[in-house]
Amino acid sequence: MGILKVLFYLIFPVIHASVSNCPFSLCGNFSLPIRFPFQLEGEQSPYCGYPGFTLICSNHRKTILELPNSGEFYVRSINYLTQQIQLYDPDDCLPKRLLSLNFSNSPFTSTFSRDYTFLSCSSQNIGSQFTPIDCLSNSTYFVSAIPSVNLVNPLPGSCSIMKRLLVPVARQERYEENLRDDLSADLQLTWDKPDCSYCEFNQLMCGFESIYNSKVVCISDYKAGTSRQGLKIFRIIALCVTGPALIFVILMASCVCYNDRIANITRNAASRSAPAAIAPQPEIVVATGLDETTIESYEKVVLGESRRVPGPNDGCCWICLSEYNSKETVRCIPECKHCFHADCIDEWLRINNTCPVCRNSPAPSPLNVTSSNL
Repeated sequence: MGILKVLFYLIFPVIHASVSNCPFSLCGNFSLPIRFPFQLEGEQSPYCGYPGFTLICSNHRKTILELPNSGEFYVRSINYLTQQIQLYDPDDCLPKRLLSLNFSNSPFTSTFSRDYTFLSCSSQNIGSQFTPIDCLSNSTYFVSAIPSVNLVNPLPGSCSIMKRLLVPVARQERYEENLRDDLSADLQLTWDKPDCSYCEFNQLMCGFESIYNSKVVCISDYKAGTSRQGLKIFRIIALCVTGPALIFVILMASCVCYNDRIANITRNAASRSAPAAIAPQPEIVVATGLDETTIESYEKVVLGESRRVPGPNDGCCWICLSEYNSKETVRCIPECKHCFHADCIDEWLRINNTCPVCRNSPAPSPLNVTSSNL
């Protein structure tokens, strides 16, 4: 009966539809996986994504998020575990977008914020404390953004205040750090609803309980990296090919069940004339993580002064959420190129056998320890 049940659900999947049939989507060949609460427009059913989390794949294979009152941004990365998304401006002028940034009617908010004052000054009064923003400046004047706590009083005579606002930043302000910059870093946002952090931490997918219920639950039987259109084609072919063979399988299964029944009757009869022997039960050992040899086979990289991490990664470890520093050692998973502090990912892989970001199961790769001069 188990074989028949599998064949039935393979050939007639519509009857057994559920949220576990929502695969990952990709925009481009080497882009980040897109899954619940996000969904790629036109690629998945409506119940595969949460309202307000629809992404668009452009003609240039760029992943786009459109904020209702602030326009379109390109997506750099999505951290499903910490529920953070990293955005950048398609025109490479993020400060201009910040002047009109509005999160209303959007599920996203800033991770941290810092109070900045935007100044407009004549080019003859460029001072060491003001860093010009190139995309907002020209030959007659320049625009600068400076943390309000560092703003001098009074201002130079040729400078005027354009606007004062809270700017989203990637981390909290530190007392001793120099806050001068040109606001060219990516925009890092977060979301609170739906809260899928528990599911992600336990290596489960997050999704709606059913296509008729908006309750968000953890799902274990999900399919990753498959195409819905490909599944439809496969099921049509399977229906045409296996239809005539289904009757044969039923007959064979009936014969096997009959033979098993006769064998059981024979064994029971023999057991009545001989004392039963109790065989020792073997100990069951369940391995949850990877062995040390496999973990050590993954590439290590020693970061240089620029602290740049190879592959589709941002500036912090997605396990401990600490920023990378020069001379630190990171380890990268070969299949998906996601990197982490070596100590963090080693501890993770000892008890888990999947990448903490994309949930792909890594495989051994040649041992390689390199030093990055980035």
